[in-house]
Parts: sequence; structure tokens; C-alpha cells
Amino acid sequence: MNGFARRLLASQTASDKSADVKGSAAFRVCGKLSQPLSQLLGIGGFRALMARAVALAGEEVPWLRGLHVQADGSLEGVDELEAKLDSRAVAEGEVVLLTELLGLLVTFIGPALTLQLVRSIWLKMDDQSF
Repeated sequence: MNGFARRLLASQTASDKSADVKGSAAFRVCGKLSQPLSQLLGIGGFRALMARAVALAGEEVPWLRGLHVQADGSLEGVDELEAKLDSRAVAEGEVVLLTELLGLLVTFIGPALTLQLVRSIWLKMDDQSF
């Protein structure tokens, strides 16, 4: 799952460079997942999933405990925390958070549906990237 998260982040980062986007790729990936997951799970279900992913990731990367999951499932406190950290710490936190989120998805909806969901969001990625 860690490798899958890393490839997904790398793909998001590559697509962001062409648009000159700044900030966390992981949080943009989570944002892209929010709409289809909210449709599948409801906004409360998505929020609970994000909160659990943050809690699990925070056990491995303590600075993630400073994030707050808002009512819509988005993460609050990202900019403040990232400003205090070096890029390596941010990258580690991104991978761990996305790994936990994807792991929870696999647990709840299975690997095939998780992969199908991710592919439907990032249609431009070729099958080899996963």
C-alpha cells in the first residue's frame, strides 16, 4: 500500500507541476477522493474515514496529530504545520497519511473497488503506474 501511495503522490505532483500548484500533494489527493467517497459513504462517512486515517497516521508521524478534520472532510491546519517542517518530514507525512487512507478503503470496499475508484479519478494515468 505504501508503494501505491507513493506512485499516486508522484503522479499528482507531476500533474501539479504543469499547473504550478503549491502545497501538499497528499492533501490534494485526499481532496480529489472526497467527492466520490462522499457519494459512496456520505459526508459523515468520508469525514470519519479521514479522521481515522489521520489518527492512524499520527501514530507513526506525530505532527499529523495537529491536523483537524473539518465537517466536510477537509483537513485544517495543514499550512501552519507544513510551514514549521522541512520538506522531507512533509513528504513522509503525506505518504503515511495516504497509505492509511488507502488501507482503510481496501478494508472497507476491497482492493478492486479501491483501485477502480482511484483510476476513475486519475483517468489520465496509464495502467502501468499502479
